[in-house]
Amino acid sequence: MARILVLEDDKLFNETLEDFLEEEGHVLHCALDPYSALDLTYEHVFDLYLFDVNLPYENGFELLEKLRQSGDETPCIFITSREDKASLKEGFEKGGDDYIHKPVDLDELFLRMQAVLRRQVRSQIVQIDTYQFDIFTKTLYHNDKALELSIKGSELLLTLLEGQGRVVPLDQIKERLWSSSEEASDGALRVYIAQLKKYFPTHIQNVRGVGYRMSIK
Repeated sequence: MARILVLEDDKLFNETLEDFLEEEGHVLHCALDPYSALDLTYEHVFDLYLFDVNLPYENGFELLEKLRQSGDETPCIFITSREDKASLKEGFEKGGDDYIHKPVDLDELFLRMQAVLRRQVRSQIVQIDTYQFDIFTKTLYHNDKALELSIKGSELLLTLLEGQGRVVPLDQIKERLWSSSEEASDGALRVYIAQLKKYFPTHIQNVRGVGYRMSIK
């Protein structure tokens, strides 16, 4: 399951994508304009962006360029009716990972999405100073030795890394760490944060009443 942000100003196509991808088990957030999409990137951590190019206010290339400049490395597939090579070149130069033309074959789109998401998973060793975190196995290493980290501590580290450089809201953290049958606890969350700060004392910032931010640069 991936959390996907769809930016598409065609409401009908937006709904078509939403229905198709939700049937495949993904979680969809849809926006009709770049400003709404940008707001959603502050509220959620996404695994993939699907951006139209020709949009009101600013185009999809410009929005992705802003996100890349802010340190957001979420993979992005552009969906557009543009067919000229200049646009194709611009899309990749702005940080796009793939490019698909309209009218969209949904099966082809799904295959391209799977390929982009697989590439993301294969490169999931994150270096944090002298530590390495394997996002796929959720294991923290130091000098090639696996360190003790609770299951929720590992999930918390993954959540903060996915949103690195941005404040991850408390509600979103609790949603990731506790299932609907469990009671989320602020006290327990502080324990897991303290567990991580033992390894990363300068990398995790508490934004009081809002959430936590982790920076590894």
